[in-house]
Amino acid sequence: MNPPCYPAENVPLQGRYDRLPEESAVIQHTTVNMTPEPPKDHIIWSLCCFLYSNPCCLGLAALIFSIKARDRKVAGDLEGARHYGSTARCLNIWATVLFSITVLIVIIITIVICTLLYQQTQAIRDRIRTSPYDFNYRG
Repeated sequence: MNPPCYPAENVPLQGRYDRLPEESAVIQHTTVNMTPEPPKDHIIWSLCCFLYSNPCCLGLAALIFSIKARDRKVAGDLEGARHYGSTARCLNIWATVLFSITVLIVIIITIVICTLLYQQTQAIRDRIRTSPYDFNYRG
């Protein structure tokens, strides 16, 4: 069954109003109830720090504080949850920074060692080429 076809309506514009007339202006007040945002427990970040970057057991401590923050949030103690969540965030930041610094130091040390080994092998090859002894002697 096809829907009925209606003719198109053409309504001419009566005029353009940039603003409402003074007598018809109505002021409306809107009240918005701002409920405080529930505190964050940073549980995912704590799990990642615990599993992948756990320097000085900071990831474990952050995970414990995240779990405490979640428990406080469920119990309805939002201030306690906020405190535990803030502590977990600080511990996560420290764990992430220490892990990042450690990774950077390891990368730099690896590059330096590889460069030194390459230079040493080149120096040994140069000595062998200029050696007065013939190591390719076949008698």
